[in-house]
Amino acid sequence: MVDQFLWVIFPYLCLAIFVVGHIYRYRTDQFHWTAKSSEFIEKKQLMVGSLLFHIGIIPVIFGHIAGLGIPKEWMNAIGVDDHLYHLGAIYIGGFFGFITLAGMVILTFRRFTKKNVRQLSSASDLVVNSLLLLIVFMGMYATLVTNAVQPEFDYRDSISIWFRGLFLLSPDPSYMTAVPLSFKIHALAGFAIFAMWPFTRLVHVWSVPLNYVGRSYILYRRHKTN
Repeated sequence: MVDQFLWVIFPYLCLAIFVVGHIYRYRTDQFHWTAKSSEFIEKKQLMVGSLLFHIGIIPVIFGHIAGLGIPKEWMNAIGVDDHLYHLGAIYIGGFFGFITLAGMVILTFRRFTKKNVRQLSSASDLVVNSLLLLIVFMGMYATLVTNAVQPEFDYRDSISIWFRGLFLLSPDPSYMTAVPLSFKIHALAGFAIFAMWPFTRLVHVWSVPLNYVGRSYILYRRHKTN
């Protein structure tokens, strides 16, 4: 019953909140659809932390898509065997994961220790920072420590199959039974952040100014005075 809740009900609940929450917030609270930048209070740590986080998180996301979304057999079919895949996951994934973790440590430290930044922060800001830090840390721990301690474990034989089953509407929680705790915490925290997403400043991720590309130039003319 616990496994059914953790690996079937909870993920679907988080995804439902993610979708419905975004629609609700966009319809009712567009004015606060913003990152609420605190750059004017403290700029140096924000710039360094944000740069590291964004440089690292994009390759990490693509790595997760490949590892969770592409079946192991497909990788083998194009010549990426288990050994080559794990080398890439550990060294390339570990490198970008470390950059992401460094960025999150700086951003979280800034959020909690800079008095003016903390005063400007809402409770959701502090929770999101802490949860993101936990997610990245557990991901790094699972990649570098758990894989070293339990080299026989291959998440593509368990977590990946369970994950794809969620989107095929046929999840099997039994695949998660023998998964190491670090991977379980990483997965559950990841779904939790999706549930929180619509109600936090994370919504600014979707505010890409694509209309700027086709927008007409703004012309400024000097006003002549007599």
